Amino acid sequence: MKMEQDGMSQSKPDNMALYRRLLTYLRSYWRVFLASLVFMAVSAATEPAFVNLMKPLIDEGFISKNPEALRYIPPLIVLLFLVRGISSYGNEYSTSWLTGHLVQRIRQEVFNKLLSMPASYFDNNQSGRLMSRVTYDVSQVTDAGFNVLTVSVKDGCTVLGLLGMLLYYDWRMTLISFVVFPAVGVCISLISKRLRNLTRLNQHQMGQLTQVLGESIDCQRVVKVYGGQSYEAARFTEAVQDIRRNAVKQSAASAMNTSATQFIISVALAGLVHFALLRGQHNQLTAGTFVALITGMSAMFAPIKRITNISQSLQRGLAAAESVFLFLDQPSEPDSGTRTLEKVRGDLSFEQVGFRYLNAEKAAIDRFDLQIRAGETIALVGSSGSGKTTLVSLLPRFYLPTSGRITLDGIDLNELRLADLRRHIAMVSQDVVLFNDTVAANIAYGAFGEATREQIVEAARQANALEFIETLPGGFDCHIGENGTLLSGGQRQRLAIARALLKNAPILILDEATSALDNQSERLVQSALEHLMQDRTTIVIAHRLSTIENADRIVVMHQGGIEEVGSHAELIKNQGLYAKLHEMQFHEPGAAVAVAGKSIDQSDV
Repeated sequence: MKMEQDGMSQSKPDNMALYRRLLTYLRSYWRVFLASLVFMAVSAATEPAFVNLMKPLIDEGFISKNPEALRYIPPLIVLLFLVRGISSYGNEYSTSWLTGHLVQRIRQEVFNKLLSMPASYFDNNQSGRLMSRVTYDVSQVTDAGFNVLTVSVKDGCTVLGLLGMLLYYDWRMTLISFVVFPAVGVCISLISKRLRNLTRLNQHQMGQLTQVLGESIDCQRVVKVYGGQSYEAARFTEAVQDIRRNAVKQSAASAMNTSATQFIISVALAGLVHFALLRGQHNQLTAGTFVALITGMSAMFAPIKRITNISQSLQRGLAAAESVFLFLDQPSEPDSGTRTLEKVRGDLSFEQVGFRYLNAEKAAIDRFDLQIRAGETIALVGSSGSGKTTLVSLLPRFYLPTSGRITLDGIDLNELRLADLRRHIAMVSQDVVLFNDTVAANIAYGAFGEATREQIVEAARQANALEFIETLPGGFDCHIGENGTLLSGGQRQRLAIARALLKNAPILILDEATSALDNQSERLVQSALEHLMQDRTTIVIAHRLSTIENADRIVVMHQGGIEEVGSHAELIKNQGLYAKLHEMQFHEPGAAVAVAGKSIDQSDV
């Protein structure tokens, strides 16, 4: 099965390195962490203390019938369980508090890292796996952190305390129990590697499940129209079956480890009973000591079982920590620029720009040269795959040119800080992205949430959106659903334009902003775009050639390069590629033409 691409080529950190890195998150909470360790130790000490009461209880209470035993043993039992209750509560509370802070902090770091990743990372990785890492992997890290730590410290102290007590009473017999530990260690080491591999596979399977689920929700209309319910159900069934099989394999491995450990302990216990009976027959062992030894050995069953069972939690947590830290160590979006521009004129220059996608057979942009004056409107037209969208993606540095350079007001884009560069760019695309929030919040997103109500209303008015907004229940405070599902395509587009208007950036990118609209919606949106384009350097990717006839210059692209440049009238007069495209779109719908050896279909325009 193919695993996710990110981090797989990096070297895997060892377990101690993972733990050291996890513990660095506790530095700010060391007092609470220390308190939790104290609570663990106190709670663990009550177990051997209780077992230690068995000897006087039997020897003095039942054998010697000492009345003093009636006065101090029952209160001691109550006191021990009171101390255990208080320390257990303190341990659970402090551990839960620390776990919550650890998960919150790591999850926030992962999300912040996700926001800083380059566009190419999202191109090459499943969105389901990315979401699974934030939601699933981070929560699993706690198994490597505090759940394992709690069991190791608390149950480890309990086992050591019981062993110390048993050695005190009869060291010869207690040595029998020492055969348990090396044998248990062998069992754990044999199972751990398999559990780690199964856990890594489970992380990938959870990502697959999230991917299928997310796509089925996002594309639910397509699924219904094309009758894809059975296909999606089969995909989901396969994903959940993989997870089920993996879970069974993990449980089987863990159960095998537990069963083997219990068998080894039972052999040690049987040997202890055998030698205790022999010594008892020779009056070398009192009844109280025998009961204390047997009770102490039996009391070690539960903590040793929990210690052996943490192997599954440990491997699950370490695999999750490995995944999370490998992601956090991925290189972020390059931002080596140091310069800032408080004010931008909007002069753009593409100088021998080339770009090739990773593993692509040919360049998407090839030796592209173009000078754009401040305030000029440039339209990009051409067949599908000619490089129009790729070219405008280079402006906000979603991708970096593989050759040549792009300048803004004479300054190389790579010299500018990313945040400062993007502050001067607004974008409206065919696929409008809106948030599951109010109308006002979506418009104000263009001003980073700092716009006044009056500014929001004015932006909506200029975008021709005010009329329909006022008809919505709640008006500007109406929640529009996920990605604006409660609005029409034209209404979503006008909200995107209002957002761009409010940002008031000097450079504007319009990526086929009206291609999917009906005629009435297109007229409203086109009118709004005219407001938006005033006094801005605008690059328009055109689908309908009628919308860009008034552009200052039209750039016809083919295979990543420039085929011809000019105004609408000039290009029509030249009878080149643009004239043929224009004729095909307006006079011969559905036809295909060949220009200079290039076959072009109307659907590609």
